[in-house]
Amino acid sequence: MSPPIAPVGWSRWLVPPAALSIHLSIGQAYAWSVFKPPLEEALGLSGTQSALPFQLGIVMLGLSAAFGGTLVERRGPRWAMTVALVCFSSGFLLSALGAATQQFWLIVLGYGFVGGIGLGIGYISPVSTLIKWFPDRPGMATGIAIMGFGGGALIASPWSAQMLESFGGDNSGIALAFLVHGLAYAVFMLLGVVLVRVPRPRAEERADGRPATPDGPQVSARQALRTPQFWLLWVVLCMNVTAGIGILEKAAPMITDFFADTSTPVSVTASAGFVALLSAANMAGRIGWSSASDLIGRKNIYRVYLGAGTLMYALIALVGSSSKPLFVLCALVILSFYGGGFATIPAYLKDLFGTYQVGAIHGRLLTAWSTAGVLGPLIVNWIADRQEEAGKHGADLYGRSLLIMMALLAVGFVANELVRPVHPSHHLDAVTAQKGAPRARRQRAESA
Repeated sequence: MSPPIAPVGWSRWLVPPAALSIHLSIGQAYAWSVFKPPLEEALGLSGTQSALPFQLGIVMLGLSAAFGGTLVERRGPRWAMTVALVCFSSGFLLSALGAATQQFWLIVLGYGFVGGIGLGIGYISPVSTLIKWFPDRPGMATGIAIMGFGGGALIASPWSAQMLESFGGDNSGIALAFLVHGLAYAVFMLLGVVLVRVPRPRAEERADGRPATPDGPQVSARQALRTPQFWLLWVVLCMNVTAGIGILEKAAPMITDFFADTSTPVSVTASAGFVALLSAANMAGRIGWSSASDLIGRKNIYRVYLGAGTLMYALIALVGSSSKPLFVLCALVILSFYGGGFATIPAYLKDLFGTYQVGAIHGRLLTAWSTAGVLGPLIVNWIADRQEEAGKHGADLYGRSLLIMMALLAVGFVANELVRPVHPSHHLDAVTAQKGAPRARRQRAESA
């Protein structure tokens, strides 16, 4: 499947909707917490166990993005979106079979492994294409698309909750909900497959007839892995994602627990609404903060994410259980930083490594997300389970988790401060020259 080249006069503003159709669909992953309570009740699972499909999905997202990044660059966005459609929808269908037969391992395999591959390939499918269409505003462009991933739960959370209410929270009702998800998302993602285009080659050409090379320093994906900048950004992304995803995966039961012993407990419907609000903040942060990074710079915007995020966690830990509005506000700010971090990172990579293989570099960096996808939910769920076994309840289930998240954000803040421009020795021309020097010396020796 060759990349579809845009015809003359094609509007670049048609590309973000194509990306949105994919990201809004795979963004359903952020509504997983809606399925946790019914799965735990229907299949007798613990909170840690019910998080496994989500955790594996995020792990596979990072791994498939890392290993498939170069292939996506080579085969183009339409191929990548088609693979994402097949894997993501098939994952739901396998999960439906697992719920119907009460085989939890099938849900883990379907939603986590197969669906996770669809998450990773779908996530990176439009990134380099958007950066090439919008070289003047890369933060805004990637923010528009990746906004959809954050906003997917805004649609999926109330939709899933309504289906579970209509179909029932037993294993057959969950299976039917999974089936509807798989079929509906397949149709919606098909819109992106049909609509996406890559830009035509630049009018300026080199003497050999090939399109002109991109402006500025360029670093290959392989060479980027040898730079400290790549690994510092890996730490930055991992810490920011771990801190956000821990709340997001546990959002519905977390707000319920925090105010269970108060005069105004949170209902199941209200907790689903809280998940939708978090999704809205996640979505808004992706377009808002990433667009702001075009104005104030990537490093400065990450200072906001990591520094102010630490303050928000401190407020939740200290006084969150005494004020529902404060708890919700701090959580919304944290999730806006979480989403903004995802949307800003492709532009940060473009600033440091150029556009040459930015999609492949982005894919490799998403292994940080895989790590965070395990760490965040594991920290929050494992500590909450242990605290519950010790007889604690309410907000006390999460105190230690919040302190750990603050420490992780502080580590990310330091890593961001250490980021510097990539040394010229890693630039494409310099690496090519270094590889060619021994060959040139051999040729001179042979001619002599």
